Amino acid sequence: MSDIKWDTPFCQDSGNCFRFGTDADGNAYIAVNGQEDRYLTDSIEALRTLIRDVKAGKADHLL
Repeated sequence: MSDIKWDTPFCQDSGNCFRFGTDADGNAYIAVNGQEDRYLTDSIEALRTLIRDVKAGKADHLL
């Protein structure tokens, strides 16, 4: 498994903070800030699609 490069935390108004990460193998990761050892992973394109859908209001119930 490759090393994960974590981005700075993204925090909602309510204080929910998430971190996105990537590795050299083209995988993307999302985790709750401070719990990076418990992450979800998928392809970078799948994570981009999720973020676009959330921004478009299609999946705001997930946050």
